[in-house]
Amino acid sequence: MTKSSKSPVSSRVKSLLLGSVFALALGGIVVGESSYFLNSPAHAENLSTQVPQAQQPVFSFANVVERVQPAVVSIRVKTDETDAQASADDGQNMPPELSPDSPFYDFFKRFGMPGQPHGKGGDRHHYGMAQGSGFFISDDGYVVTNNHVVENATDVVVVTNDGKDHKAKVIGTDPKTDLALVKVDDGKDFPHVTFAGSESRVGDWVVAVGNPFGLGGTVTAGIVSARGRDIGAGPYDDFLQIDAPINKGNSGGPAFNLNGEVIGVNTAIYSPSGGSVGIGFAIPAHTATQVVKSLMDNGKVVRGWLGVQIQPVTEDLAASIGLDKPHGAMVTEPQDHSPAEKAGIKAGDAILAVNGQDIEDAKDLARKIAAYPPKTVVDVTVWRDGKEQTIKVDLGELPNDKQMASNDTEKSPSHTSLDDYGLSLAPASETGAGDQGVVITDVDPDGKAAERGLQQGDIILEVAGKQVDTPKQVAKDIEAAAQDGKKAVLLRVKTQDGVHFLALPLGKA
Repeated sequence: MTKSSKSPVSSRVKSLLLGSVFALALGGIVVGESSYFLNSPAHAENLSTQVPQAQQPVFSFANVVERVQPAVVSIRVKTDETDAQASADDGQNMPPELSPDSPFYDFFKRFGMPGQPHGKGGDRHHYGMAQGSGFFISDDGYVVTNNHVVENATDVVVVTNDGKDHKAKVIGTDPKTDLALVKVDDGKDFPHVTFAGSESRVGDWVVAVGNPFGLGGTVTAGIVSARGRDIGAGPYDDFLQIDAPINKGNSGGPAFNLNGEVIGVNTAIYSPSGGSVGIGFAIPAHTATQVVKSLMDNGKVVRGWLGVQIQPVTEDLAASIGLDKPHGAMVTEPQDHSPAEKAGIKAGDAILAVNGQDIEDAKDLARKIAAYPPKTVVDVTVWRDGKEQTIKVDLGELPNDKQMASNDTEKSPSHTSLDDYGLSLAPASETGAGDQGVVITDVDPDGKAAERGLQQGDIILEVAGKQVDTPKQVAKDIEAAAQDGKKAVLLRVKTQDGVHFLALPLGKA
């Protein structure tokens, strides 16, 4: 075979490849044996003219949007920002050159600058306007939106898709999940949508409908990028992350699946510029369903309450208590008179499951307990003394206010040193820090204790589950743990942030 001759095999492969490319260009048409003659321009032209454009499959969100958009509304809110502004101002709305020592300082702080609004008796009222989105969930006018859209609202107006204004009132709000329920006062037979009964998967299509910038109804589309996102917004963070653009004014609007069901309530975006960069967050339908039902029934959210202070179980903590892997939530302290205390849950217990459902971490425990109504009896599986045991707990109702433990400590005149760990200790009773525990009076910044976050003023309450009141007890119990072959010893420590457990590695630094 000469160099100029062509292999019939390579020629046929080339013909097949071209056919495949041409088929793709025609929208996925299967070309079968026609690939043998696609080298002929005439045949290719005849084939292309025989395929009408209308037969090419076209994907569109139009059917979904047409069905759900009438249920999506715009929400305009007049807010009273007096309380928030009073603390935020605290001297801001005064002449900049005015010193706090001036006799006129209190006057301007109370009444404001000339021309600024103020109420009777010096109570200044600051009013603002807020705008967001929402959606009807019933034909009699219940609307779901974000708490931050209607927070401190004095007047609420719901604008329907046909442009009509409807006066509305706030039925209830839940700042912990940033959800709110609003009721239109007039009208009936409103178009409405429902929450999805099944959870979305990463990669599912999502359509976000809302009213950004007051432009009227707008639609964006994308996919579910992630689930279970914790963005630090609250104790029950469990967000869907979506890449459908969410802009200002979309807050409170719905995110739909292709069945026209609400899979999430658009709430927040991550943005270094203030505009959408394709990272948005929505409250998932399963959370919204529970919260909205409680708001509709009670005007507030009623959650189950266990009554424990908890922290994550780290690898060090897991090793120190004999768990094979870090999971669950460590109880640092049961609250006084709480359901947990009454049931016998103790500090040092690691909660591994509730009613047979595994607990991943501290936040997972908070979410699962909150999902139960008060007076529900649950089986709490704890890890104690190297084995599992189940404790029945009659849940209470989560209080509105939480008490945070704090303490002030003074440096002890007498020091006992644990040089191997970079600690100097003194009895709490000798420092004025209380009657229990041992105060850390000094910490070597390069020592093991500092590496684990121990600081001057922290109080060691327990070592390896035993209460300690003297530095000698601390040293003795640490030594005993080392002799037992443990790699770390569990300390229960009281800090300014509350009571925590931490694992202190054993051995010399």
